[in-house]
Amino acid sequence: MANFSKISVSNEARTELHDQLHLTGAEISVNNMPAGASVPFVHYHKKNEEIYFITAGTGKAVIDGEDVELAAGDWLRIAPAARRQFFAGAHEGLSYVCIQVRENSLEEYTAADAGIEQ
Repeated sequence: MANFSKISVSNEARTELHDQLHLTGAEISVNNMPAGASVPFVHYHKKNEEIYFITAGTGKAVIDGEDVELAAGDWLRIAPAARRQFFAGAHEGLSYVCIQVRENSLEEYTAADAGIEQ
């Protein structure tokens, strides 16, 4: 097996990448909601924080009862225990990438973890 995985993602409502990329340390999904749509449930996590990158559109997240407006280019980190639900704008869809990782698991940042060959 090669030391990398590569796939292309279409505009499905939700694409989970863990199996397709053989991920072992993160869960990543690509999400596309049409205008007026929402995630149909409120959820939280036991151990994993979520990092969201809004790639297109507008909408909002309701996090622990607080409305957080979202627009393309926004990044959002949500602690595991926070209750969250996402909504696309009334007149515009919302597309985002969600990265889920275990809270407090990062031991080294990029430079400290890199091995440089000359």
